[in-house]
Amino acid sequence: MTETGQRLRGLYAVTPDHATDIEDLRARADAVLRGGARLLQYRDKSADLPRREQAARALRALCELHGALFIINDDVALALRVGAHGVHLGQQDMPLAEARAMLGREAIIGITCHERLDLALSAQAAGADYVAFGAVYPSPTKPGAVRAPLHLFTEARETLSIPVCAIGGIESGNAAAVIAAGADMVAVVSGVFAQPDPEAEARQLTALYESARDKRQETRDK
Repeated sequence: MTETGQRLRGLYAVTPDHATDIEDLRARADAVLRGGARLLQYRDKSADLPRREQAARALRALCELHGALFIINDDVALALRVGAHGVHLGQQDMPLAEARAMLGREAIIGITCHERLDLALSAQAAGADYVAFGAVYPSPTKPGAVRAPLHLFTEARETLSIPVCAIGGIESGNAAAVIAAGADMVAVVSGVFAQPDPEAEARQLTALYESARDKRQETRDK
């Protein structure tokens, strides 16, 4: 596992789309990062470019403060302008090779693969740093998303050499099953950002990974 791969573990917080209040978004992101999120993805599909750049710079500074990785959804040019650690791309977004050429070898590039292991294998061969499967559970963010079964994460862990992320309807009450199935990361939107206490929710999700790590260590020690 590469050094980058080793950092792609645990809670991967994803900001809610169209979060117009930058100060509120910053405060909630700060709480989530205090709670243990190791990655933060800024996702905003709106056309308000100046506000998006302002928000991205504020979130990038927070990630620097907390030692977390900062990822931009889809917008490679924005990632380049604000010095993000990388981008997350969908199947219809910029081709991976083009994003790599723009961002450089050190950038983290993740690829959405829905429920398809073949797409993940292709992404890995093309140089992706991680892949994401979902939606695992019904998602308020993307209610029509195809479902990714839990056994897919077990198959992916046995087949792929890069980290695997789970997304879709994940929160502290159902994340344990996804982690046990083999997800290296859980991407969470409403499960942290829409909660009354985002920091507490993030801590619960982070604790699930710590518990899983301890159990694996106990198994190896036997």
